[in-house]
Amino acid sequence: MSVPEGLVEEARQLAPEVIALRRELHAEPEVGLALPDTQARLVTRLRALGLEPELGASLGSIVARIDGARPGPVRLLRADMDALPMTEETDLPFASRRPGAMHACGHDAHMAMALGAAELIVRHRDDLAGAVVLMFQPGEEGHDGARRMLAEGFLERHGVDAAFAIHIFSNLPSGVIATRGGALMASADEFEIRLVGKGGHASAPHQARDPIPAAAELVLALQSALGRRIDPVEPAVLTVGHLAAGTTFNVIPEHALVRGTWRAVTDETRSAIRSLIERVASGVATAHGLEVELSWPMNGYPVTRNDPREAAHVLELTRSVLGADHALELENPILGAEDFSYVLQRVPGAMAFLGAAPPGVAEPHANHSNRMVLDEDAFAIGVAIEAAWALDDR
Repeated sequence: MSVPEGLVEEARQLAPEVIALRRELHAEPEVGLALPDTQARLVTRLRALGLEPELGASLGSIVARIDGARPGPVRLLRADMDALPMTEETDLPFASRRPGAMHACGHDAHMAMALGAAELIVRHRDDLAGAVVLMFQPGEEGHDGARRMLAEGFLERHGVDAAFAIHIFSNLPSGVIATRGGALMASADEFEIRLVGKGGHASAPHQARDPIPAAAELVLALQSALGRRIDPVEPAVLTVGHLAAGTTFNVIPEHALVRGTWRAVTDETRSAIRSLIERVASGVATAHGLEVELSWPMNGYPVTRNDPREAAHVLELTRSVLGADHALELENPILGAEDFSYVLQRVPGAMAFLGAAPPGVAEPHANHSNRMVLDEDAFAIGVAIEAAWALDDR
């Protein structure tokens, strides 16, 4: 393991610039796959580093390559770009100026840290063996952005050998790098169940086929079935997040809608839960004399599975560069999901979490909260580890 001396101090000196960019991006969030303002800001900064960005053909992505002074592997650093469709309530001076959009998952910090790491890598180009490919990806929040980028063939064009990404978390201790080999994050899939009956007057339910009691029963039946059909030591969760039926108090509606998500950390459990949903929905509908229509609106993200050697290397690198108190090996995966999983299916690599809990806050608001705030002092840690991973002559 060999990393340029003084890299952490350089990252700390760069921190004001990284924080300023993060605040600029935070104030102007964009949602989805087309992020023209965000893309333009990043392109300007990449060109200022002497890099020539490649823009996505079907989405607002950016790829930029840094070639080293001698032969070696091609390593990928990824940062996601998109915000969430929610209204910010933080009262920060740089809070979102765009109603209905907020960087509540730290993607603004991811972009800023990746730009900071790129600046350090460019400075130390003579120490770089091989090349570093920067992957700026839109559409992580349920829009399949990573898979769309991969379909454009940039991995093959650049011959990528390994990949790394950091995901910041507002409720992990600030400055801690946490990861594990194997499953790090869960798969995520979405289901939609439409129960179709017969409408009627609220005073005569026997003349109708009421889908509302069936929908209520279905919610409970799904939870009970999960607890009885899936091994209790196997991480799995099913959540109904949307239940809709009817228009007023005295009319039995014709249909009811039940929507939700399920998550698992193995492909076998993921498949088993889908089959369970089909069986339970069909059974409940039949019992109530209803028709059932099932659909799977989101194709779903697979399990984010770290290469064990790459994950171990990230922790070892963290201990070496920052000290043992900054490295945390996780015992269990978390049940959030990430489309960096698609990249890790193609090349060996790892994702790690960076803690950024704000100081003095006993219970920080979690990622995806419209009140989430980050400790910006943690950004220098992220910059240092990304640059160290890219420059490490291992």
